[in-house]
Amino acid sequence: MSKWFFAIDKGGTFTDIIGIDSHKKIHTNKILSQSPAYADSVVEGIRQVLGLKDNEMIPSEKIERIRIGTTIATNALLERKGAPTALLITSGFKDLLEIGNQARPSLFDLSIVKPEQLYASVVEVDERLNSNGEVVVGLDIAKLENDLNSLYNYGYRSLAIVLMHSWKNPIHESICFDIALGGIVAIDVTP
Repeated sequence: MSKWFFAIDKGGTFTDIIGIDSHKKIHTNKILSQSPAYADSVVEGIRQVLGLKDNEMIPSEKIERIRIGTTIATNALLERKGAPTALLITSGFKDLLEIGNQARPSLFDLSIVKPEQLYASVVEVDERLNSNGEVVVGLDIAKLENDLNSLYNYGYRSLAIVLMHSWKNPIHESICFDIALGGIVAIDVTP
């Protein structure tokens, strides 16, 4: 007999819980994301779907997996409610996110309205990896430290790090993260 599978979306107002039991029956629940009645809406939602009493432990041996997503951070970005964010990107690609894929819904429209970017400032990082993740140009740490200090002095406390081919080798992104987090400057780079 298989175990429970939970898929949960924690939003700013509500947390939606879907549980699939061992007989493949779907159970749903929707509760407030914040309530004085419980400490964590994800845990409480699972408890309610399983029909547990207040003093009962969640039976982990009966749960195969739990997937949790959240729209809180996404909505904060889209609604521009978060701190101004700076983007660190590989040198030469400063305009990449603005340019996008060149898709134009109205090919002959002379007044194109581009979407507003989610970041407020861009800093190019002198580094380069090839498509195999091998270092082609080493990371210029001194320049990076100077750039991060400048961002901090301009009031940036949120940072996105997007370097070319980091999916293959995260070495340069990891160094950027460590420098930003580790005392050079106090920028919040929490995922």
